[in-house]
Amino acid sequence: MLVSSPLPQLRIGGVISMRDIRVLLLYPPNQSLPGTMCKPNGSLAYPSLGGALRRHGVEVRVYDACVGDDTESLDEVFYNSARELPTGLLRTGVSDERILEIAAEYDVIGLTSIFTEQETMVLTTARLIRAEFPEKILVAGGVNARSRLPQFFGAGFDAICLSEAEDTIIRVVDAARASPKPVFRGIEGLAYRDGDSYRVTPTDPRAIAWQLDELPMPAWDLLPNERYWTIARPHGGAFAPGSEVRYASMMTSLGCPFQCAYCHIAGEQEGSNSGPIGKYRIKSDDRVLEELEALKRLGVKQLFIEDDSLLGDKRRSRRLLSAIRGSGFDILDVNGINVVHLLKRWNPDHEVLEALVDAGFKEIVLPFESGNLRILRKYASNKLNIEKSNIQALIKACKSYGLRIAGNYMLGYPDETLDEIETTVTMAAQHVEWGLDAANFFLVMPLPGTPLYDLACANGNISPDFNPDTMNWTRANMANTLVPARQLEEIRDRAWETINPRGFREYKKTMVAGTSGKKNT
Repeated sequence: MLVSSPLPQLRIGGVISMRDIRVLLLYPPNQSLPGTMCKPNGSLAYPSLGGALRRHGVEVRVYDACVGDDTESLDEVFYNSARELPTGLLRTGVSDERILEIAAEYDVIGLTSIFTEQETMVLTTARLIRAEFPEKILVAGGVNARSRLPQFFGAGFDAICLSEAEDTIIRVVDAARASPKPVFRGIEGLAYRDGDSYRVTPTDPRAIAWQLDELPMPAWDLLPNERYWTIARPHGGAFAPGSEVRYASMMTSLGCPFQCAYCHIAGEQEGSNSGPIGKYRIKSDDRVLEELEALKRLGVKQLFIEDDSLLGDKRRSRRLLSAIRGSGFDILDVNGINVVHLLKRWNPDHEVLEALVDAGFKEIVLPFESGNLRILRKYASNKLNIEKSNIQALIKACKSYGLRIAGNYMLGYPDETLDEIETTVTMAAQHVEWGLDAANFFLVMPLPGTPLYDLACANGNISPDFNPDTMNWTRANMANTLVPARQLEEIRDRAWETINPRGFREYKKTMVAGTSGKKNT
C-alpha cells in the first residue's frame, strides 16, 4: 500500500510556512562505444515519478540532455554532437553549460541509473551540478544506482532510492520543503548521506504497491516525445522506411514469475534493500485501458509493452488482450515474451497467438537465451525446455499470423564451453532459416544487482571495482571464462553479421553513434 507522508511545514516568526520546491528529472548525455547504436533513454522511470510528483502538487520537469528541448537543434545536440571522450567512447548530447543552465532553476534534481554502461555519464553529470550548485539536492534511483552506493555517494548524491520510488520521491521532496538542509532519517527505501558516510533504510514490504492501480498515472507528456519520434530510435523494434513513428512505452504488470541469474528481478526478493518488488503484480484491465486512452490523446501510434512477463498469468493476459482489442495501436513487445508462455504441450498455443494479433501486436521478441538445457537450467530458471519445444512450429505460426519476430541469444557464461556457444549460434541460424526476422546476440553481462554479478565477483570473473564503461552487451567483460573474452567478441560479431538479413543489419547501422543517420534513412 502506498502512503504519502503529510506535507511538512516550517514555522517562521510564529507563522506556518512551506518552501516551494521545483524538481528536475534529468537524463544525462549518452555515451556509446564507437560503432554501436546511440539511442535516447526515455525510460518509464520519469513518467512514473513525474506522475507521482504532479499528484502531490509539485512542479516537475523532465529534461533529456541527450536530445535537448524544442529550443535546440537536433542536428547540433544529437545527430552531429558526438565527440570522443578520454575513454574513447562517444558522448552525444547538449553541452555541460546547457545542463547547468537548466539545473539552475530547480531545487531537487533526480538522475536515474538503470543501465550500468551509462553510469559514468550519470556520475559526471552529478559532479558537474554539485560543483556549481552545492546547495541543490541530488537524488539517484534505478537498479544500478542502488547496487553501487559508494560510487554514487562519492559523486555527490544526497540520497538514493532503493526500490520503486513513486512514494519515496514524495517523502524526499517533503523533507526538502521542510528545510534547505533536509533530514532523510526515517524514510524507508532510501539510502542517504550522513556526514562522510551514508545510511541505508531498507524498503518495508508493506509499503510496496501490491495493488498497481494505486500508482499515479504516468506523465508521458513530460517526455520530449516529438523529438524522440523525429529521431525514431526506440530501444528495440524496426520500422519500415517512410513510416510515421510516434511511440511510447507502458507496463501492464511488474515483476516476473521467473528468477534468472542475469536479471535484477532475481535480486529483488525478500530481505533485499529493495524489498520483494520482483514478485509478479498486475494492473487491472480498467487501469490498462485508462492508460491506453491517455497515450491515444498524446498521439501515440506504436506502443511498446515493457512488462518483464506479459503472459505470466495466461488467464489474465487473454482477458486483457481481449479488452484492448481495437485500441488502434501497433503493439510491440521487444522486452521479450517468455517462449514457454506461447506454447501449450510444447506446441504453439494458437489461442494466445491469435489474442496477441487481435489486440494489435505487430512485433514480439522471443528470449531463447541458449540452445543448451544445462545453461537454461543453471542460469535461466529452467524456464524453457529447448529440446522438447516445437520451436520451428512456433516460428512458422508467428509468421502465419503476420508477426515480426526476433530472437535473443546470450553467449559467454563463465562456465560455458565453446561447443555450447556454437550450439546456440547454430540454433539461431536455424531459427532464421525457419522464418525468424532477426537474431540479437548478447554477451553475458554480470550486472550489479543480479545473482550473476555476485557469483562472478566471488569466482574472480569480475572485480567489484570494474569499469562500468565496459558493461556493454557487445563486449565480453568477464575474466577467466572458459572461452576467452576476445574470442567471445569475435563469435558474437560474426554471428550477428552472418546470420541476420542484410536489410536488418543496414537498418541498425544507421543508428551508430557519431553518424548523421536520420529517421528512416
